[in-house]
Amino acid sequence: MGLLEAIILGIIQGLTEFLPVSSSGHLEIGSVLLNIHTSDGLLFTVVVHAATALSTIIVFRKDLVSLITEFFKFKWNESVDFVLKVIISMIPIGIVGVFFEEEVERLFTGNLMLVGSMLLLTAILLAFTHLVRHREGTAVKYWQAIVIGIAQAIAILPGISRSGATIATALLIGVNKERAARFSFLMVLVPILGASLLKLLDYMEQPAVENETSGLVLFMGFLMAFIAGLIACKLMINIVKKGKLIYFAIYCAAVGLIAIVSQLI
Repeated sequence: MGLLEAIILGIIQGLTEFLPVSSSGHLEIGSVLLNIHTSDGLLFTVVVHAATALSTIIVFRKDLVSLITEFFKFKWNESVDFVLKVIISMIPIGIVGVFFEEEVERLFTGNLMLVGSMLLLTAILLAFTHLVRHREGTAVKYWQAIVIGIAQAIAILPGISRSGATIATALLIGVNKERAARFSFLMVLVPILGASLLKLLDYMEQPAVENETSGLVLFMGFLMAFIAGLIACKLMINIVKKGKLIYFAIYCAAVGLIAIVSQLI
């Protein structure tokens, strides 16, 4: 992987991790276009995912400090309630990660037909939120946390946006816009860090690829993903508040159709 490829993929990861357009789908498309093989990008994937996790921590640093501080008071309060809902939301993706890891991995083979089809599904889901854009909504309830968690587990498919699926699902089942965005971004921290750790362990078991990616390439990928992630995370919060997800529905539909057509020809 070269420096320019790392910059491009880093920016793609940072932007698409938070914007509802599917980071996995765009990275699959980018990898196909740039002819990057899985073995070349394994450590790079760990690095850019760590960068987007860090950008989430920076954006929500006050929330995280408050949640951690209140949680360890060991008294029932709003923060403890929120943390438990986040933990519940992680159960579905945890089940998928533990029992279906190999099946999921086989989906990431540059199949643009699959990616395009899933982007179309993302577009449809985002389009439905336009119908409830004026709804006030409530705080996340426990049953809603489970449903949102299921949406996150389904979004492991390349082409289905994690942020798009979780936020759109939250809005459709009655969660307040701002709370939906906050819950969506905070609930993904542990899964991202966990997945990054697993990929790092996979990389460490493959010494043959140890020197294929230079330190500068990894650093630039991390930096670009981090900066793009900061921008996209803050931008997405405002977009959700204004109920403007319909524009991303149009974008996902267009990219999905292009991916499908390119696979056919």
